This record gives sequence, structure tokens and C-alpha cells, in this order.
Amino acid sequence: MRLFLKILLGLIVALILATIYVLNPRLPTPDGQHSAALYESGSLGVARQAIALTDPSRPTSPNGDFEGSPVRELNGYLWIPDRTEQKPFPLIVYSHGFMSSVAEPRYLVDFLVPKGYAIVAVDYPLTYSGAPGGANAADVIHQPGDVSFLIDALLARNADEQDSLHGMLNPERIAAVGLSLGGLTTKFSAYHRDLHDPRLRAAVSIAGPSSFLEPKFFETTSLPFLMIAGSADAIISYEDNAAPIPDKVDNGQLVTLHNGSHVGFADVARIYMRWFRHPDKPLCPLLLRSLERQGDAADAILAPDPDLGISTAGEPPCAMENFERAMRPAEQQMLTRLALYAFLERTFADSAERRQAMEHYLTETFAHENPEVSVR
Repeated sequence: MRLFLKILLGLIVALILATIYVLNPRLPTPDGQHSAALYESGSLGVARQAIALTDPSRPTSPNGDFEGSPVRELNGYLWIPDRTEQKPFPLIVYSHGFMSSVAEPRYLVDFLVPKGYAIVAVDYPLTYSGAPGGANAADVIHQPGDVSFLIDALLARNADEQDSLHGMLNPERIAAVGLSLGGLTTKFSAYHRDLHDPRLRAAVSIAGPSSFLEPKFFETTSLPFLMIAGSADAIISYEDNAAPIPDKVDNGQLVTLHNGSHVGFADVARIYMRWFRHPDKPLCPLLLRSLERQGDAADAILAPDPDLGISTAGEPPCAMENFERAMRPAEQQMLTRLALYAFLERTFADSAERRQAMEHYLTETFAHENPEVSVR
């Protein structure tokens, strides 16, 4: 009987360990000397605050069976280093993709916050996975206003001596980062003539659509810009959207992850999509059905406007016919961490020496040590 209990206990422990691995697999680590050093874990820890904000100045549009609202509700989280001796911290406003959520950037939060960055992300009212009436891509035009409202609210708290956030954020070091439709939100927040926020000092679009954005669109400001994209992206065509970026943006760079997918940039992919030959393939039918339901609403919002530098859209999403094996999501996210951190340090590091070192790493060492990467 005692032997049976020992065996049963052993099986239970093995099952628990296997479940932990399946539900929370670790990301790989880079092999190159400089990449490995840059990838070392930060020491500042992570503290999380719930965010529940209401913008009474802008409405939420009717959507499907949702009648609309006179306000915009923004619910999510602010992650900030638990140890505050290095404050004030640069602030990153993260924008999630279409039919996604505030959980999307977890792998970036776990990496960047302990290294001295604050990150805020919310579920956008009509583009997140639980949006009333169904996720609606056309609402992206209102999301730059949400980004600005978030910055307003957090900087107000930062200036309030009675607030727990007082003095924690650096108002001169604010970046916008976004994935997919959130990447388009970032581009609008950084460059759109009428919607851009001048407080932004850097912008990163991860697999964001941009085929319809002409060089004129990016002339509003010269802030540093980084595009991170996978060459095997089946949802947002790499050739149409990412490849032209270095020729469109004067102060822009493109990091290409060879055979990287679109879905591989979302945290959930490393858990649930890592056994798929190509993580984008099962998502494309869901995306196309949602876009079909919306009809021409998104096209009307992004109508061509030469004065803004917006032209006709390029290749539609999910046009890929042959789904070759894509990069594993865990590897894709590891490389994304490195690219984003190096770019942010190149822009925001205190010392000129550190900024120069990160410039050299991003433009030379990163691709040399990681053959799956190229940088333009």
C-alpha cells in the first residue's frame, strides 16, 4: 500500500510539472555572446496596477447589436518596476492587435519591466476580443485618441504628489508600441497629421499594416521608428507592408525575422500555437469572417487621402496559399524582445556610450549573432 501511494504521489508530481510546462513554456535564450548578455534578466521586479479609465470627451460608436456609448472605457494594466531606485522610468504605451487583448504583450512585460521600463496596455473598446457587437477594425481611427488619453491620465498621476505613481514616469521618454492593428494605431499616434501625439519620442510597429501609407505620411515628425516583421506573415503581407518601410521612413529601421509568422508575436502563441506548422493558418478563417461581417466600414475609415499620405490598400489579409513551416513562436518572441529592448535603449539610455553600443548591436551584432534576423 505504501509503495502504491509513493507511485501515485510521483505520478501526481509529474503531472503537475508537465502541466506547468505545457501551460507556461520557457522562451529560449540566444547563443551569441552579446545577445546573451543583453538577454539577462532584469533585477527590478514587476508590480501591476489595474487601470480603469473613462474618457467622457469621446463616444464609442454603435457596433452590431451594441447601441454605442457616450464615453470610451479603457480597462487594462500598468506594469512598473517593483524596485523604484532607478525612477523615473520610460513609459511604453502598448496597443494590442485586432481581436486580441491586454494579455497580448505578457512576454514583453516580463522582460522589459524588470529592466527599468513601465508599460501600460488596455483593451480598446471595439477592437479587443470581447468587444460589444464583435471586434470592429474600423475603430482603429479612434485608438490614437485612446493612446493620448492614457498618456494624459498617467502623466497627471505622475505629477500628483498624493498619488502612488508620483515621480515614477519620465515624461520625456514615452514610446508607442503595437502589434498588427495596434501597430497601425502606433503609426497613427506617431505620424498621422491630425492624430499624432507630440509627446512620443519613439515608435515601434510589430507586423502592423502600412502598405497604404506613403512616404508623405511619415513626414510629420522625425522620431525614431522601428518595424519588426516576420517574412512568413500570412495575415499582413511582409512584402507589401514591411519590406518598403526603410524607403518610406527617413529615421526608420526594419528588423526581419525570417520565416516569422504574424500570430507568433502574441504571447498566447508560445503556449497554444507552438505545435502548428504555421500559427497563422488556423487564425485566417476567423479573421476573414470577422472582416466580411464588417463590410466596407474599415475601407471607408482609411479612404485614400493624398494630403495625409494615405493611398489605396495593398494585398488583402490572408492571401497566402502555401503555408511553409514558420519560426517557432518562442524563438520569435525571444528575438522580438532583443530587437525591441535594443531599440529602446538606443533611444532612451542615459549615457551616450550606452546609446551608441545599442545602435551598433541593433545594426550589426544582432543579425550577426542570430542568423534568423536581418536588419535594414
